[in-house]
Amino acid sequence: MNAPAIEEARFAASARAFAALHAGRDVATLVPNLHARIETLGSTAGELPVTVHDGRAGDAWVCSPRTTYADYAAEESARYLPGWAAPPSLRMIASLGHLLQWSGIDRAVSINNWLLSTNLYPALGLVDPTSLVQDAVARWPGHTLWFRSLNAHDNADWLAALQAAGCQLVTSRQVYLYDDVDTLIGRHGNLKADLALLRKTPLRHCGDQDIAEADYARIAELYALLYIGKHSRFNPIYGAEFLRLWHRAGLLTFEGFRADDDRLACVVGLFRQGRTATAPIVGYDTARPQKTGLYRLATACAYRACLEHGWRLNFSAGAAGFKRLRGGVATIEYSAVYARHLPRRTRMAVAALSTLSCRLGTPLLRRFRL
Repeated sequence: MNAPAIEEARFAASARAFAALHAGRDVATLVPNLHARIETLGSTAGELPVTVHDGRAGDAWVCSPRTTYADYAAEESARYLPGWAAPPSLRMIASLGHLLQWSGIDRAVSINNWLLSTNLYPALGLVDPTSLVQDAVARWPGHTLWFRSLNAHDNADWLAALQAAGCQLVTSRQVYLYDDVDTLIGRHGNLKADLALLRKTPLRHCGDQDIAEADYARIAELYALLYIGKHSRFNPIYGAEFLRLWHRAGLLTFEGFRADDDRLACVVGLFRQGRTATAPIVGYDTARPQKTGLYRLATACAYRACLEHGWRLNFSAGAAGFKRLRGGVATIEYSAVYARHLPRRTRMAVAALSTLSCRLGTPLLRRFRL
């Protein structure tokens, strides 16, 4: 098979594996702060994963629009915006949260949603977005339709096609992309130093083939120390069983380093479609001294994997300064939202969210380099 055919087959196989793991299973048993039904939507690219969220408050942002644009946004504004900008932003976000709650926008169907921070899409030539929207409206007539994780660098054709199908764009985050890690090494000393640290660290390397049964609970712990403890309770809480099932199904690959007690001290989990990899799982023992460089080691594993295999890296959002210093190129990520079939108050809320996020949120993300 040629390269595009191989990528198509891989996407379809991953979608089948996802459906086999999650269809008919209560996802909250694997990710405690996700209360959504897992279904699929047929396409020529395969059975696309779909989450059906019915508006439960407090769920993780990867399924709940209200959490994303109210609860999580408030945390991020308080943490990162300067003192003069935070108070008005928080007042606006609080008002927006009330609007979103009233509108019913959180009854949301997210198409091609893999329960991860960053979703990767098949080639547009394999899918008809207009048909996807029409099929989804017929199947879930009382829900907003969401396509998350789209950016103009990777998904310009998807963005145009979904807008043509009647979707509105809503700014979500600023993410960092690495098209060619090899060319960046000579230009960015931090990246070169991190890759050198992989060879110099006294910790013992643990490859994907070395992950043992006892490691899944430790990976869940390390991930939670960083993403829940240091960042937000609205990030998905991946349990050990989720990580075990995904790893054994080939949906995630793990790499990290062990300390003298043989326990993992840091880890990265990669998810890949085609030539693009993401790192939805990163964790390290936050109690160890910073000079140990555990976060640098974990992220360097991702850079090295992309270097060795010729992959592109979408390193998602967060740690913006760290990623820029290593050659990450910032790009705005959007959700495309369809609500034409819904009551006026829901349509108004989507329109308001689109306007506010694109006209105010996007400039703030760029100005403060978040």
